[in-house]
Amino acid sequence: MRVGILGGTGPLGRGLALRLAASGYDVVVGSRDAERAVSVVADVATAWPGRGLAIAGAGNEEAAAAETVVLATPWDAAVPTARALAGALDGKVVVSVANALVRQGREMQALVLPRGSVAAGVQAVLPGSAVAAAGHHLPAARLADLDDDLRADVLVCADDDGALEATVGLFGAVPGLRPLRAGSLASASAVEAFTAVLITMNMRYKAHSTLHIAGIDG
Repeated sequence: MRVGILGGTGPLGRGLALRLAASGYDVVVGSRDAERAVSVVADVATAWPGRGLAIAGAGNEEAAAAETVVLATPWDAAVPTARALAGALDGKVVVSVANALVRQGREMQALVLPRGSVAAGVQAVLPGSAVAAAGHHLPAARLADLDDDLRADVLVCADDDGALEATVGLFGAVPGLRPLRAGSLASASAVEAFTAVLITMNMRYKAHSTLHIAGIDG
């Protein structure tokens, strides 16, 4: 399967591209600036030689042509980017990984958005797509280190059952990640907001922590 990552040149997008490619996916890293995407992919290839990673750099339009698309832009660019590519994304699963956060002093705080979450805002401008929310709590730096034995739970929210299962399959293909079905897009507001708590703790403890839910088998 080919996976496109819109805004894939940022830390989280780059880390996801690496992990997905290392798991056997054909990944297209997209950007508003195609040349930047090509440059980032070249840096990745240099950093991980001999891995046989199927990653290409391109414009967001080409990334949007993939079977499954991850929206990894900064949160305030997520809705405008999705709206501009609505035609190309029609009928596809779109995975939103953005968190609406702002730094206030020594901590991060979640912003209250009109529709409650970034994912819900994306779904509103993509009526022909099935949007899922996932990957918000993954530490970008650890994702980008393929030698890191990353272990983390990934909370997945979606209104559409097909999008839910497709996203569970996507993250479940990455060794060390355990996707958990966390409810509809209504739950995405709480999932996204909790990222502020994790980042604040990481800042305080100088860590790159991951989320683990106890008491669930599998």
